[in-house]
Amino acid sequence: MMRKTIGLFAHVDAGKTTFAEQLLYHTNSIRARGRVDHMDAYLDSHEIERARGITVFADQAVLSYKDDTYYLIDTPGHVDFSPEMERAVLAMDYAIVIVSAAEGVQGHTETVWQLLRKHGVPTFFFINKTDRVGADAEGVLAEIRTHLTPDAVPLAEGLGAEGVVGEALRERMAERDEALLEAFLEGRGDPAYWLEALRTLIREGRLFPCASGSALQDVGVAEFLAQLHLLTGADYDEEAPFGGRVYKIRHDANGMRQTFVKVLSGTLQVRDELAYESGGTRYAEKVTRLLAFNGSRSQAVDRAMAGDLVAIAGLSAAEAGQGLGRCTDKHAYEMVPTLQSKVMFAESLNVKDVLRAFRMLNAEDPSLNVVWEERLQEIHLHVMGVIQLEVLEQVAKERFGMDVSFGPPEILYKETIRTAVKGYGHFEPLRHYAEVHLLLEPGERGSGIAFASACHPNEFSVGNQNLVRTHLYEREHHGLLTGMPVTDLKITLLRGAGHNEHTHGGDFREAAFRALRQGLEKADNVLLEPFYDFKIRVGIDEMGRVLSDIQRASGRFEPPLTTGTHAIVAGRVPVATFMNYAAELAAFTHGRGSIRCVFGGYDECHNAQEVIERIGYRKDADPLYTSASIFCAKGSGYSVPWQEVEAKMHLL
Repeated sequence: MMRKTIGLFAHVDAGKTTFAEQLLYHTNSIRARGRVDHMDAYLDSHEIERARGITVFADQAVLSYKDDTYYLIDTPGHVDFSPEMERAVLAMDYAIVIVSAAEGVQGHTETVWQLLRKHGVPTFFFINKTDRVGADAEGVLAEIRTHLTPDAVPLAEGLGAEGVVGEALRERMAERDEALLEAFLEGRGDPAYWLEALRTLIREGRLFPCASGSALQDVGVAEFLAQLHLLTGADYDEEAPFGGRVYKIRHDANGMRQTFVKVLSGTLQVRDELAYESGGTRYAEKVTRLLAFNGSRSQAVDRAMAGDLVAIAGLSAAEAGQGLGRCTDKHAYEMVPTLQSKVMFAESLNVKDVLRAFRMLNAEDPSLNVVWEERLQEIHLHVMGVIQLEVLEQVAKERFGMDVSFGPPEILYKETIRTAVKGYGHFEPLRHYAEVHLLLEPGERGSGIAFASACHPNEFSVGNQNLVRTHLYEREHHGLLTGMPVTDLKITLLRGAGHNEHTHGGDFREAAFRALRQGLEKADNVLLEPFYDFKIRVGIDEMGRVLSDIQRASGRFEPPLTTGTHAIVAGRVPVATFMNYAAELAAFTHGRGSIRCVFGGYDECHNAQEVIERIGYRKDADPLYTSASIFCAKGSGYSVPWQEVEAKMHLL
């Protein structure tokens, strides 16, 4: 028996959830097929999903087909919930991308495709809604080959029910492999040989099968399921030591944390101890319970085998992307929110209770990056868009009984420096002592914060060097222009000093923070803003309007690619000026234009001075980020402003 995890992906309204219902029905997993518009779909089990008619949470179902077990994960199709979709990818052996035969390849379809290719997930296509007026399955297959991959092949032209690969399909396979080309030309290979070769090409991402039909009318779904079964496999080692990857965090009705894991090797049993690292801390915790989920239902199990999806109770700090057991790495995600908003709530609610609730949501969706802004006495979070905020309002009400709202989403800016500087920090109130010297250098765009040490262990112990490093990484640091996070910065520890008797661990924290801040005071600070990498497809007559709009939005574009009727424009543009452009494009193209915008990193802000003035950050009024140092004289500490501290440092 094989265990396979299949992910379902699509642009909104391509019919993905209806397709999932048909798969469940054809495997006798459900007795009646639900529909999104009837609010009774099996996998859209949350009230929020049923009310909105969209998939918000990546939930899973289990189905059995010809003695194999399939885990089916239905992912969100709306761009606001892309981080949820990306986390689910970690658990998948194969993916099915649903494309509407009427609308064709759309912006989010391309985003999904790029994500699947980045993670190397073997992918099938199903062109849905062939019963719709205006449907053109052949035209959509051509679009897939043009905009996604030339290696999409229609299964209808050559795969028999018993797995016999027809001549047309064998010829397409031969075009992609020299050994297969020889076998094809010489007429070699029995049906089993060609079927296994087809499986290999799919698994290696060299061929992408494509089928078509109508999920709503149940046309082509059963045939596709049979083909999927023939062409997929899973090779998990149950005898190896346990290894797994966390792909989701949830909390049950009692607030107990559930860590969803894909078992990649070996077995996992209740009472097994798992060691892992999270946030720089090592954990060793016992598995107190294992739960197998199917839709909204769960069942306790004693063990999970390689290939299984299971929820673990007992892990307090493991995060999505975290490797467990023999898998020791942690996956970094690329679906990054570019907006931030503040949580607003009535004074009758205790802020600690609200913060506790949102930190629970943050464990489930780390991209929220929930923070308590002490100086503003506000809770802030990062989001992908307005729809996500609306859903969070409903989640807060349903799960925690809290009425909250959100401030209008604002662009999440960042800061960096243009040239290298040295920063000095000294912390010496009575019976405390620490001094830290740092070199701050601009890093490459997207590099974040990097740390290195140039200290010799004989002059500054390795333990103290690690303390400085740990403290610098323990929180985001505010820049001086807007109070936004500092990034793309290489920090090198040049010198450090402590006292055998009076130095405490927190002293290096104070000295390091002050050194960083003092360096920023002297630096040429740069404001950064998020950018989209965009791709727009419109009619040839609308190209001029689009190019003008991009220039007006302070973006830039590559030479357009044109056909007789259409133009494709790709480029780069600030999120701030383009975040609402999809609606504008839909209006003037009457819904025929398509746009794909993906986060393209940060770059220099196009209207920095305007943003700085609007935000109005007052660096001297931020008590958490002082650049002054504390020295000691006559038995008491006194503050020295940043302009004067370098001359007073004890280290040369």
